[in-house]
Amino acid sequence: MIYRLIRPALFALDAERAHGLSIAGLKLGPQGSPPAAGALTTRVAGIEFANPLGMAAGFDKDGEVPDAVLGLGFGAVEVGSITPRPQAGNPRPRLFRLEEDEAVINRMGFNNGGIAEARARLAGRARKGVLGVNVGANKDSVDRIADYLTGIAAFSDVADYITVNISSPNTPGLRDLQGDQELADLLGAIAANRTSATPPVFLKVAPDLDAAAPARIVEAAIKHGLAGIIVSNTTISRPTLASRHAGETGGLSGAPLKSLAQAQMRAFREVAGNTIPLIGVGGIASADDAWERIRAGASLVQLYSAMVYHGPGIAKQITKGLEKLLRQYGFESIAEAVGTG
Repeated sequence: MIYRLIRPALFALDAERAHGLSIAGLKLGPQGSPPAAGALTTRVAGIEFANPLGMAAGFDKDGEVPDAVLGLGFGAVEVGSITPRPQAGNPRPRLFRLEEDEAVINRMGFNNGGIAEARARLAGRARKGVLGVNVGANKDSVDRIADYLTGIAAFSDVADYITVNISSPNTPGLRDLQGDQELADLLGAIAANRTSATPPVFLKVAPDLDAAAPARIVEAAIKHGLAGIIVSNTTISRPTLASRHAGETGGLSGAPLKSLAQAQMRAFREVAGNTIPLIGVGGIASADDAWERIRAGASLVQLYSAMVYHGPGIAKQITKGLEKLLRQYGFESIAEAVGTG
């Protein structure tokens, strides 16, 4: 109710400025506790999640408010993407609300304060709730594989899991790392540098993949010991959109991404089966959306853009709805429902 009242004022501001105010508000506001274990508790990659709904990377780029986000009812928060060196990102404006479509287009370009700043901040927090750290490569890096290895090593002692993001469309050439040899080289290097202290590593892929991609990505992920695959990042495709911002370049997220992300989840599940956990993201805005993605094969789900339109209460709304759906369909756990639809 409160968010519906203040949303017009936020939407009157530039989208990036409004986002900055949201982060500031979470810093200053009351800090809730992470959700407690209950009917939705599920274990993925050896990690216990109080519920399967996570905040996707992109909202808290520098790890400034992970505990405040967990206090909103999310079962996990993924901060980042974080690059080894600070990076200003692309020129503004670079973030656009497509209100008529309940969508967002961004071309942020991995803007963040770098590893040193984020690591110091995260190292000072109490370990409550599941924290993921999403790592990326600097735009001008001469060795992107080394950037990812640096990120994994830097956050291994503060993160419950680490996501390797090779699917942002806003860093030139980054998605090339999804190619056969490039992916093998990256994942091989990650495997070779893994130690007993390395937390589970997830791989985040794009939705804009050819039909053969899921099989080869799953094969590579399993071969090199990854703990999960996040399906998927924003899309560079453009379905029919009503907003005046429809022609902006960048990655599209929100409601228009839902059908593509759902289709890719089914494609990955078809080849992966139960061999590696899948995490579904893209267009999830309700308990029904989350349930459909779980039934399609997702062990966990994430959102970000939906909170722009529905407010900070969305996590508790979705998890409450998921509890009802679990009972309605007669499942005893989220894990039991994965891939049944």
